[in-house]
Amino acid sequence: MFIMSEQAANPGSMKFLPGCTVLETGAVEFHNAESSAGSPLALSLFEIEGITSVQFDLDSITLSKSDEKDWQMLKPIVLGAIMSHFTSGEPVFIDQLGEAGSIQDGEVDPGVIAKIKEIVDTRVKPAAADSGGDVKYHSFKDGVVMLEMTGSTHGLLDGIKSTLSYYVPEVKDVADYRDSIPKPGLETEDGKAIRKILDEKINPQVAGHGGHITLVDVQDDTVYVRLEGGCQGCGMADVTLKQGVTTQIQELVPSIVNVLDVTDHAGGNNPYYQPGKGGEGAA
Repeated sequence: MFIMSEQAANPGSMKFLPGCTVLETGAVEFHNAESSAGSPLALSLFEIEGITSVQFDLDSITLSKSDEKDWQMLKPIVLGAIMSHFTSGEPVFIDQLGEAGSIQDGEVDPGVIAKIKEIVDTRVKPAAADSGGDVKYHSFKDGVVMLEMTGSTHGLLDGIKSTLSYYVPEVKDVADYRDSIPKPGLETEDGKAIRKILDEKINPQVAGHGGHITLVDVQDDTVYVRLEGGCQGCGMADVTLKQGVTTQIQELVPSIVNVLDVTDHAGGNNPYYQPGKGGEGAA
């Protein structure tokens, strides 16, 4: 297998062409290992120290690196990882992101996808920017538009759904693509109980302030939540988490030790999706 490489315009990025189809349609970009859980190839590339993003398109793989790393050192390792993947017979993606081997937008008219992207770029993105956030199209499947949302954009979710469904009737729902990554902790008895108390008790309380709290995951003795809407960036968020949310969750599930806030309050790194970063609001 012969893999070509090309230096991108940005010296921090390099394109690799394995000489075979990478994606059958579209393009996808990952910024950390957690978001790439559905791709064995992306996961193996993120195992290389210094790789900061992985992008796939029809016939190429574009990687970005941290400033302190040199492509001369990284390139042989990257080539070995790509060759190992394609000679192993593993798919580029596993089923939760579509058919093995590619991300699929389903059997959807390409015109529908184009219209969704147009609305996201011309109507949703400006609204997100006005609120200090950002949004990018990720994929569309089974009537659900998956978006990459940062900053305060989660608080606009209902409005985004209304806008997209108005202009594109095929759109039935909108979600952050990270929430589509399987998380076994949410299906445990503790996970279901915590989700129930959030939906039935806690969220009705914070809704009065325009806020909403989403259960992101449950891992061992730790609960991860995301504060949205009026809760995001609020100066009282830490107090709300420690004195309200954490207390109620621990009363319901005594085995829970930590409740971590993974919200991107200041547009910085998200501690849950960026391993090694400490979460805020630990109990």
